[in-house]
Amino acid sequence: MSTVHGRRPVVRPVTGKVLRTRTGAVSLRFDARSFAVGALLLVAIAAVGLASLTTGSYRASVPDVVATLFGGGPGGLDFIVHQLRLPRLLVAVMVGVALGVSGAMFQSVSRNPLGSPDVIGFTNGSATGALVVILLLGGGSLHGVAAGAVAGGLATAAVVYALAFRRGVQGFRLILTGIGTSAMLASFNAYLLTRAALADAQTAQLWLTGSLNGRRWEHALPLALALLVLVPAALALGRRMSLLEMGDETARARGVPAEPTRLALLATSVGLVSVATAAAGPIAFVALAAPQLARRLTRSAGAGLLPAALMGALLLTAGDLAAQRVLAPTQLPVGVATAALGGLYLAWLLGREWRRR
Repeated sequence: MSTVHGRRPVVRPVTGKVLRTRTGAVSLRFDARSFAVGALLLVAIAAVGLASLTTGSYRASVPDVVATLFGGGPGGLDFIVHQLRLPRLLVAVMVGVALGVSGAMFQSVSRNPLGSPDVIGFTNGSATGALVVILLLGGGSLHGVAAGAVAGGLATAAVVYALAFRRGVQGFRLILTGIGTSAMLASFNAYLLTRAALADAQTAQLWLTGSLNGRRWEHALPLALALLVLVPAALALGRRMSLLEMGDETARARGVPAEPTRLALLATSVGLVSVATAAAGPIAFVALAAPQLARRLTRSAGAGLLPAALMGALLLTAGDLAAQRVLAPTQLPVGVATAALGGLYLAWLLGREWRRR
């Protein structure tokens, strides 16, 4: 054990692989395994990002791409990297972060590995809002669709919360209510598509698949601004979320109001999934799988928001790279890749839960 007095940091190794760092009145607790997993995920995201920036119909070497990112490199590569590939990559990373954090928060609130926004129905709610704007209001602009998606997600969350509320919200009741609401919204979305003109229906169906094709800076910048607000809010609620996982009585004993905290967690996570859906359409299974995979890698008992965020970014960037390159020159929507992989993961998860019980 080592102690340094004054205002410099004091680092005390404690039991296991946990380090606690204290500076003045601030105390931070680090898990060595989680830190290592996070570092490896960052390296993997960087590797996938470089592969996305260097491959395609116009191939470029890694040194040329790195030089282009810093203002050098061949002249023809500047447009391809800065205007075509880099915005798409950044949107993929940010949407993956939003879905990973949102999924971790949903699973913590519901205390169920199936507690995901695309299972509970909030993703379908965002899709409904966007479809209403595209097909009924004739406002297919970027900002109109984004506003419709956010409004639809928030409205769906309010309805599900109100229907599931019985002297508080229990996780099992929340999931069942959300599944029923999701089925109703999916039927309504299908009805909207059948009543739309052919061109509008094709546009809406492509958006419903979940795609990063054609994503530019006008998609990346609003998403970045939204995440600058929502992700810090989610991290600020992280400690309360951990206490809430121990039960409402334990949370109240620690001075954490259970139902207001649960409502704040739901509002933040719905905001995250809504802006992600507005930017890329409803992308399935990333919010479901990312927190579970991160938890298994870190061997953590609770939902780690930062590992889940990094895992979500890795899953979506890798899925988008596969969607672009597997059947090249044909580019598939990234939602097709995530749905294929996520379906296999969901089948494995359901089988594992069935065997456990």
